[in-house]
Amino acid sequence: MRNFRELNIWKEAVILVKEIYRLSNQLPEEEKYGLKSQICRAAVSIPSNIAEGASRNSEIEFKRFLE
Repeated sequence: MRNFRELNIWKEAVILVKEIYRLSNQLPEEEKYGLKSQICRAAVSIPSNIAEGASRNSEIEFKRFLE
């Protein structure tokens, strides 16, 4: 099993999540449970999928999580 925390793509995805959260705080308050929530969930799914894929036993399975 590969350590996803050592993958540059995972590190970049975490930076992206932090930036998305920072920028989303500038959205109007009425978007808190709409657009803001959706954007943040989508951003978090990127490093989450990388981590889950890294736990798989084969390269083919890992690549499927990166699609």
